[in-house]
Amino acid sequence: MTRAGARPEADRHGAIALGLLAGYLLDRRFGDPERGHPVALFGTWAGRVERRLHRDSRAAGIVGEAVTLAPALALGAVAGRRRGLPLVVATAAVTWASLGGTSLGREARAVHDRLAADDLPGARAQVGRIVGRATDRLSADEVARAAIESVAENTSDAVVGTLVWGALAGPSGVVLHRAANTLDAMHGHRSPRFARYGWTAARLDDLLGWLPARVTVLATAVAAGVSAGPQQAAEVVRIAATDGPRHPSPNAGPVEAAFAAALGVHLGGRNDYGGRIEDRAVLGSGPHPVAGDIPRADALASRVGLVVAVAAAGLRLALAARSRARRTR
Repeated sequence: MTRAGARPEADRHGAIALGLLAGYLLDRRFGDPERGHPVALFGTWAGRVERRLHRDSRAAGIVGEAVTLAPALALGAVAGRRRGLPLVVATAAVTWASLGGTSLGREARAVHDRLAADDLPGARAQVGRIVGRATDRLSADEVARAAIESVAENTSDAVVGTLVWGALAGPSGVVLHRAANTLDAMHGHRSPRFARYGWTAARLDDLLGWLPARVTVLATAVAAGVSAGPQQAAEVVRIAATDGPRHPSPNAGPVEAAFAAALGVHLGGRNDYGGRIEDRAVLGSGPHPVAGDIPRADALASRVGLVVAVAAAGLRLALAARSRARRTR
């Protein structure tokens, strides 16, 4: 006995799986587009809306972010209604535009190269491109820590989150997550201008980032277990669970703790955010990270991305097989 709609549903799952893998491979091969990046264009739009609608209130932030998100969500919905090859292409396009793993790795390796050449001022400037803290007075080891923490957090935000939400909701999920993460980076900090207006962006990003952060922890455990055995995988999960909640971010904390455990270093400590000092808890129990740990963090991030890409596509292919099985009943 066949069921109407089972075949189109199976085809849709398969198309999204292929699109996610294609987008992942495009990012690995080419990185971010150098000109006309869709995320940069969205950021320009978000800035214009914020300048027009900004008020020092949460209500204004809700309205402003809703207006900002509307065209992005419409684009995701249109892309998600495609079928067959157009759906593969649309999913691949939005996935490639949203992923940032390859470009993040390039930035991190550039920090390492500066440190390896004893160019501390250059390393400080380079790491300032990927972190929000003040970097002009960091020591070489503090620069290394900042780079590794950024690699960890952005692996969750710019790689795993894209793939997880793509697996769960197709192109619409990819676009929503990337747009919300961009708004959080622009408005979700505790500056006088955005303490209230940016509340919506920060909470939405926390909500959408909760699951990807936990998936990142599990993928980090898998990646560590493959290279160092099951005991190391268990240690990654343990440190993420015990040390992660000490971090002020509910999502960055477990991810940074997992990377610290996998790399055998400790992260956390004092950060200066333009005069606002935060003394963050230590994550992990290893030694202080050094420049040589940056390439190791980049390699770990690449393995985590691969694990999640395969799992995301596998989930959609499993759903496709289930739909086909239902069709033959």
